[in-house]
Amino acid sequence: MNILCGLKLLGRNCIFFHLASLSKRGKCSNIYRSSVGYCRTQVSCPLNVPNTEVYKNVHHSWGRFFFQSYRPLREKITSLQIGSVRQLPHHFSAWNIQIVRSFRTSPSFQAAPVALLWIIVKPAQKLLAIILGRSIRKWWKTLPPNKRELIKESARKNKWKILLGVSSLGVLFVVFYFTHLEETPITGRPRLLAFGKEHFRELSQMEYDMWMEQFKSKMLPETDALHQVVETVVGHLSESNKDIPQVSALQWVIHVVDEPDVNAFVLPNGQVFVFTGLLDTVSDVHQLSFILGHEIAHAVLGHAAEKASLVHFLDFLSLIFLTMIWAICPRDSLAVVGQWIQSKLQEFMFDRPYNRTLEAEADKVGLQFAAKACVDVRASSVFWQKMELVETIQGQPKLPEWLSTHPSHENRAEHLDRLIPEALKIRESCNCPSLSGPDPRLVFKLAMQDVLESSKDQETPNSTKRDLSKPKLDFPHT
Repeated sequence: MNILCGLKLLGRNCIFFHLASLSKRGKCSNIYRSSVGYCRTQVSCPLNVPNTEVYKNVHHSWGRFFFQSYRPLREKITSLQIGSVRQLPHHFSAWNIQIVRSFRTSPSFQAAPVALLWIIVKPAQKLLAIILGRSIRKWWKTLPPNKRELIKESARKNKWKILLGVSSLGVLFVVFYFTHLEETPITGRPRLLAFGKEHFRELSQMEYDMWMEQFKSKMLPETDALHQVVETVVGHLSESNKDIPQVSALQWVIHVVDEPDVNAFVLPNGQVFVFTGLLDTVSDVHQLSFILGHEIAHAVLGHAAEKASLVHFLDFLSLIFLTMIWAICPRDSLAVVGQWIQSKLQEFMFDRPYNRTLEAEADKVGLQFAAKACVDVRASSVFWQKMELVETIQGQPKLPEWLSTHPSHENRAEHLDRLIPEALKIRESCNCPSLSGPDPRLVFKLAMQDVLESSKDQETPNSTKRDLSKPKLDFPHT
């Protein structure tokens, strides 16, 4: 069971139910909710938010660097854009953040039994449903014709009793669903939550140990400049949103993995994993702050436990249909096809749309986290526009959004553009430095045409010479 569902970038898939992931955020708003669960903000910012000058200094470099600002963050690590970050103190006594290199395992008597039982139950349930359905089919085939008719006649006579029994079972499911509804922190959206925090914390620890074992030889040291940038950004986001209980309750532990994957994720227990491929892709700390705010939002909102609860509930319901499929289908081959169709219908009608809903919610809350940290929130949509442009240049096939667990880059950017005005109001209410210089969205729009034209020039066989007067944008390949 994978508790991690990190950033969906450039085709990377979320792997939730061979474990499901996430992380979430912090403080500048007391939220009152509308009847449909969307939030309006009455901003209440923490006093003395540290190091907001970092983002102010970084923002002033927009006009100066214009096209240069789209170089990867790794290349700009010593430039003005990151130089201001490096000037921050490297001790975070006031920030709820820890740097941990060694990894620990949970006591076997506590974590293993409950967590492993949960992982084993799902395939065991399906196996029992298949065996039961297949046994019913074989039993029916072995019955003489006269006994079959007697059973059919008895069913017709007792159809109301059978209907009452089926209805009672349905009522039990409905009662279970509504008795396990909780409000999502911050947004107030009602959601099913069937698992206790303790059990999910055990799974988070197992997930953490697994990732640490996998990446133990690829972890960047604490003294590495990239590690210090991520440490600073996470610490600033945490401090700026410390009024949110779910943010202040977690110890945010930083891990920077030297891997080319464009990804980042945060486990429910506050373990932050950032891949260097992502740091090579973002252009500045504004984009990085929004992405990490998004991942922190997943953890704070408890999306991992919510998704696991829904998947487990739907799987339990599907056992009834799975048993019926194997009982009704005359051959095993047809039953296998029917089971595949059932699983795909559940995936595309429930699982993937629900996951896209969670991603959109994490974008909204993560943007609010970034706004309270005085980030230039306009850079959030620029990042996804950049991802869209990279896919276009590389000629990557574009699948319909309904086939994906995440919104498309284009729709994500449009969604963020609609949220940015509200985020700017939050930022203003937090007494953040005024944004000056050109809007990064406008800068990118002007630069995008040049990049596309340059890409076409490279594809033309005779275009061996380039117009050196045009600025060149360096987009990393993944």
